[in-house]
Amino acid sequence: MNEKKKVVLVGCGFVGMSFAYSLLISGGVDELVLIDVNKEKTIGEAMDLNHGLPYARQKMKIKAGDYSDCKDADIVVITAGATQKPGETRIDLTVTDTKIVKSVVSQTMESGFDGIFVVACNPVDVMTYVTQKVSGLPYHRVIGTGTLLDTARLRYFLSEFLEISTHNMHAYVMGEHGDTSFVPWTHAYLGSKKILKVCEERKITQEKLDEIYHDVQQAGYEIVNRKKSTYYGIGLALNQLIQTIFKDENRILTVSCYQNGEYGYKGIYNGVPAVINRNGVQEMLELKLNKTEQDQFIYSCQTLEHIIKTVVDPLL
Repeated sequence: MNEKKKVVLVGCGFVGMSFAYSLLISGGVDELVLIDVNKEKTIGEAMDLNHGLPYARQKMKIKAGDYSDCKDADIVVITAGATQKPGETRIDLTVTDTKIVKSVVSQTMESGFDGIFVVACNPVDVMTYVTQKVSGLPYHRVIGTGTLLDTARLRYFLSEFLEISTHNMHAYVMGEHGDTSFVPWTHAYLGSKKILKVCEERKITQEKLDEIYHDVQQAGYEIVNRKKSTYYGIGLALNQLIQTIFKDENRILTVSCYQNGEYGYKGIYNGVPAVINRNGVQEMLELKLNKTEQDQFIYSCQTLEHIIKTVVDPLL
């Protein structure tokens, strides 16, 4: 990585700019370049962010740019893509976003880029696959946000229900960032105590845990129905992922990683707990799943694989 931390953001819609604004507040980046098909909007966004620098945590160079700026970037974040409309699933966006991401990645690689891709457009597991295939970069340097936001939602809902801080909720959503995700409850903890044991002591039923997961799984749709798009949560999740990479934290995050035989599957990207540092994905934290959880994971993988083979691969 360069001595100066440089991020290029492709896609200046609500998600991209929520991420950019959070970077301005948190600091940790020396240069931020904005790219979007709407160049006038991109210039305006850069101006607006720059005017907040006197109140920001640190000095940061912010500008509207083009793909040539990717050449010496450490990280290129892709949020460009179609907006999910009410009634649409993330999978409905596949054809449109495959074409968009293919174009974005091709132009990025033409610049000589050799850093880390972070993908945050939907369906994110599939678009991460597209990014790696088109770029040809090593698998560990192409990361999707995966179930990072889903996991945050899970910890929030559990925190509200159990009345314990989110910081002490250690639970994950795994699988597709979408309808086939699941919670491996056997690996969910409140502090160092299994949540299943806490539920047993408090006489909380499995049905209640299923209800919490349902709220997590439907949260994106609920927000889209009310305000047309979700962006604050994913913007902060993106910031956390970028900070983890730059700070070389070896932090465990549930991101979309390439499956190379882990959990019995190979050839796709899917949401799993993984150790993240300045190299990207250092390793997957492979959990021992029970039969129900393993079946749920395989079903999620098969769902994504079907979409890739029938929709995505023909477009690549």
